[in-house]
Amino acid sequence: MRAVGLITEYNPFHNGHLYHLRRSLELAEADVSVAVMSGHFLQRGEPALVDKWLRAQMALTAGVDVVIELPLPWACSSAPDFARGGILALTALGVDACCFGSESGDLNALQGCADLLADAHDIIEQRTSAALRHGVTFPQARAQALAEFFPATDRHEILASPNNILGLEYLRALGETGSSIVPLTMTRIGAGYHDLDATEGIASATGIRRRLRDGHVIDGLVPDPVDIHLRETFSKGMGLDEDIYYRLLSAQILLQPDDLSRYWFIEAGLEQRLIAAADQADHLEGLISAVKARHLTRTRVQRALVAVLLGIEAEVARRLLAAPPAYLHLLAVSERGEKFLADRRTSRTIPLIQNFSRIQSILKRRYGAEPEALQRAQIQLALQLRASRIYSLLQKSFRGERPRDYYEPLRRGGSKTAEGCGVRRG
Repeated sequence: MRAVGLITEYNPFHNGHLYHLRRSLELAEADVSVAVMSGHFLQRGEPALVDKWLRAQMALTAGVDVVIELPLPWACSSAPDFARGGILALTALGVDACCFGSESGDLNALQGCADLLADAHDIIEQRTSAALRHGVTFPQARAQALAEFFPATDRHEILASPNNILGLEYLRALGETGSSIVPLTMTRIGAGYHDLDATEGIASATGIRRRLRDGHVIDGLVPDPVDIHLRETFSKGMGLDEDIYYRLLSAQILLQPDDLSRYWFIEAGLEQRLIAAADQADHLEGLISAVKARHLTRTRVQRALVAVLLGIEAEVARRLLAAPPAYLHLLAVSERGEKFLADRRTSRTIPLIQNFSRIQSILKRRYGAEPEALQRAQIQLALQLRASRIYSLLQKSFRGERPRDYYEPLRRGGSKTAEGCGVRRG
């Protein structure tokens, strides 16, 4: 069975994702789709709209065959780490190709840029660091460092677009890890990454979340089964509550004013801004705006806030990111996906966990002879369980036991094709 991999967040799954799924299967001539999806906390430093099991279920009903969780800290890191984590996971699972959306749609142009970035990596890093010391944001510093290497107009345009930038990181990760996965890209259609309006029945995830928050309908912007799942979830109070998130964040900041500097993404001086913001802000947007500075992007601030909330220490994050994920968590699978996983079982290079009641024995059996690797695996597990517990606190009407990874069942479905999923065009 030929498999195509997708590195995703599905926050929530929408018509653009359905188009990506269909085209990826076509371009890769694949029988099976495998999505590596962020868990409860996402790449831009935000908690997910709904929990990871529901997002996996939505993807399954839309036609995705296998949904694997991209673990922390890869899921909540900058583009290079996010991309590397996704590629390492897909490679370990034995996926044949990986398809990503891009504004360019030109794989040769993207690969050329990725090769230049790899060749000039040390110089670019030095110049980026120098620019950061002058008080500009990381994207601005990176653009300045790259200007000399990419004088052509088309390459400037490639480097200015968010999905192109992420695509470059996928290509770099494939090269750096020596993965045999074949890269594919498709031109992104519909609304842009940050656009709030829909285009041709496709809205960005950002726009859909804004509509939901403002009480507007999203009919025609997501597949019908997804719309039903979202309506039921929010009617039960099981979606993300931003006010609870703001209050938990503020409490965590104010409880440890002298100890914030040990957390991931907390640079010198940021801890004081966090404390001052928590003392004054009365909602999440106010907290973020008060912390943000000229040299800090909103995304970096949000990642720092997630690190504080989850207690992710900088040294712990660096230690985990320096190696591949110790294990992968299977969230959802179709009948076709089960056949694929069975076919690739003997070639998998990272343990795939379905039943968490046996996770300790699986990790000890795999890493027992490597104390450092076993310790990394235990740290990854502790971080995952902590994220699930804390995410449950962000749901207004959560009921049940908080370490859900131990008792939530694997989501299963039939082998419905992506073409079989109804989409209403708005």
